[in-house]
Amino acid sequence: MLYALLKTLHLLSVIVWVGGMVFVLFFLRPALAVLEVPKRLALMQAVLTRFFRAVMVAAGLSVLSGFWMMHRVAGQGAQIGVSSPMPVEWLVMAALGTLMVLIFGYVRVRCYPRLVAAVVAQDWPAGATALASIRRWVMLNLILGVVTVAITQAGVVG
Repeated sequence: MLYALLKTLHLLSVIVWVGGMVFVLFFLRPALAVLEVPKRLALMQAVLTRFFRAVMVAAGLSVLSGFWMMHRVAGQGAQIGVSSPMPVEWLVMAALGTLMVLIFGYVRVRCYPRLVAAVVAQDWPAGATALASIRRWVMLNLILGVVTVAITQAGVVG
């Protein structure tokens, strides 16, 4: 029962994170082109403030639930004398997920504060540069997220 609950929590966290990246990159950002640059940057900063809070929770839940499930399966394998009962896909998922968390951390700690500072200072060129940097890193994280889902669901590895 606990395993099923944690797996559901894990999947919902991934859906929020990856789905949010899809929404921001492919739907929100292009739609904002109708706004003037100051309004566009202020709105993106406000949206990212909320989204990054959600990602912090989603990433934390995803990591904690994922590692708990891996630990549980490894423990069960040890009880029956199996040294590595875990699918290779899980190890790939853990590695890519960890990389995604690190990239998010970089975006949140380094790139996002530059956007906030630029919006506060009304330095629109600096804001556009910061937002472009965030977009590139988020695109990379989206690609990693999609690859992770594809590998784990299709059993591509091993």
